[in-house]
Amino acid sequence: MKFTREPFSATTIRHVERGRIRIGNEQFEQTLAVTVETIIRDWPAIDIDRLEIEHFAAILASEPDVVVLGTGWQTAFAPRELIFAMARRGTGFEVMDTPAACRTFNILLAEGRHPAAILIID
Repeated sequence: MKFTREPFSATTIRHVERGRIRIGNEQFEQTLAVTVETIIRDWPAIDIDRLEIEHFAAILASEPDVVVLGTGWQTAFAPRELIFAMARRGTGFEVMDTPAACRTFNILLAEGRHPAAILIID
């Protein structure tokens, strides 16, 4: 039996805990967005129920096939209009707690998909 190590990219999420996420060797303590190519550190901290498609412009520019929204340590619901706007674009959109969003992002990345994630750190 041959074992292989999963490939890591510069945006692979290595660790998540309350108030902190480690991507590569960097620690983050504020809400951020992650794509296959980049980390967006200054993603606006907006209440989930006030999110609109315009808030996602920076990550949608990378044309992800799916956007994962991590809502903190508790799952929250995204606004219906945001869900519909993502569907109209043909972009998958999943909402879950931030630890689950981190795992999902890494799985999609390892599968060779083109994900993006908004990770709310609380």
